[in-house]
Amino acid sequence: MKYFVTVQACQADYDAMEGKASPASPRWSPDEITAMVAFMGELNSELTASGELLDAQGFTAPAEARFVTGSPGREPVVTDHPYADGDLLTAGYWLLECSGLDRVTEIAARITQCPVPDGSPEYPVVIRPVGEAPSA
Repeated sequence: MKYFVTVQACQADYDAMEGKASPASPRWSPDEITAMVAFMGELNSELTASGELLDAQGFTAPAEARFVTGSPGREPVVTDHPYADGDLLTAGYWLLECSGLDRVTEIAARITQCPVPDGSPEYPVVIRPVGEAPSA
């Protein structure tokens, strides 16, 4: 079974990784960033070796995002910087192929152990089974 596993963050978290603390998120030191990257690299290497990792990516800051909205017969509207500072969004993902929900839950639990600065917000790791197209 395939699973889409995501981690969340907000603009303040990305700012904190660039050295700008806020009440919402403490500043990350270079050593803390190195520890986070090493943790994720080790996890991804293990998931690759087990054959469970299909893809994994991190997203850029929400300030770089765009929304494109529209409907048939109407001109699409493009909005830059659609997120407020505190809005949660997907910060990164793993596409995994696992034996079942118990195994992917073990992986998600491990992701929660990624090192972060003291006082960082605690966000859930979200597991979404990937569905198959309905048969016609």
